[in-house]
Amino acid sequence: MSNKDLVIINNEKITKDKNTFYCENIDIKSITEDLSKSFNVHLIARSSKKSSRIRKIDLKNINISSNIFSFLYNIVKTFKRKETIYLIISITPYTFFSYIFLFFFKKKTFVYLRSSGHEEYKAILGFIGPIIYHIMFKFVTFKSNVISAQARLFSKRKSHIVSPSELNTFWLNNTKKPKIDIPRLLYVGRMKVEKGIFSLTKIVNEIQVDLKFSIVGGEPDKFSKNAIKNEKIFFYPFQNETNSLIRFYDESNIFILPSFTEAHPKVLDESLARVRPVIIFEDIQHIIQDRKGIFVSKRNAKSLEQTIEYIIKNYEHIQKDILENSLPTRKDFILQMNNILRS
Repeated sequence: MSNKDLVIINNEKITKDKNTFYCENIDIKSITEDLSKSFNVHLIARSSKKSSRIRKIDLKNINISSNIFSFLYNIVKTFKRKETIYLIISITPYTFFSYIFLFFFKKKTFVYLRSSGHEEYKAILGFIGPIIYHIMFKFVTFKSNVISAQARLFSKRKSHIVSPSELNTFWLNNTKKPKIDIPRLLYVGRMKVEKGIFSLTKIVNEIQVDLKFSIVGGEPDKFSKNAIKNEKIFFYPFQNETNSLIRFYDESNIFILPSFTEAHPKVLDESLARVRPVIIFEDIQHIIQDRKGIFVSKRNAKSLEQTIEYIIKNYEHIQKDILENSLPTRKDFILQMNNILRS
């Protein structure tokens, strides 16, 4: 039996170099490549002007667009086969108008909610942000099959809950003993306002204790001059290889996730898989759930310094608690997605 056609619609930007496509977001690469083993996957996304070659996407059918009109046209071109199903990843203006087309043509549509758009839009646009997002949210979830990374993201009716993860045997095996001579903080992620990374560098500038703060994925030109000149802060480019990324976790002793909004951040499980404690701020304390080894700080220098000091002093005991966690794996996540999309 041949595989079903699955069109994945994503707002993220992709770079094309000759006939090869690259992305920054690991989600695009992993979801499309893994689902292509069970479906005939066609990815539709936006084009990036940057010549970034971070993560190569191993997929045959990819269409990228520089504007909303060509974006929608690429979607219409997939209407030739009636049995095609559609997966919208996150709600944005581009995916909102995509859904309008899909709804009008009565296409079977799934929408995957990875985080709270209400909170993200507030962090970006202020008080008007949640209003704009809520309008799009109401339309897109009206008749869609909703998949969410956490139950709180969609509570109006039953949705499919999944556990996003990039963990495999490489992450879970051969953990290294950390150095705890000084706090060695780590952040892995993109440089966006809603991720809280810019405010975090300001807080680190105010902390008096000796520490090292590594930002993986950081672009120094996006930060203030003080952050760049701070001898405590080190910037590293995105890591394309799992082994390289694991090495950053192993060389740190505390992972810090400064986001203003999150649902199920995969970096959190990556840190716990390497038996490294995590610090988050009060905005996202709902993500803790039943995980051990996550600590909540207030978003100021004094509170963060106290939290770091507590972790370093109690490090061995905290690591024992972390080992009791049952973490989701990438294999489990893709199996969940496959079962839902075939339902």
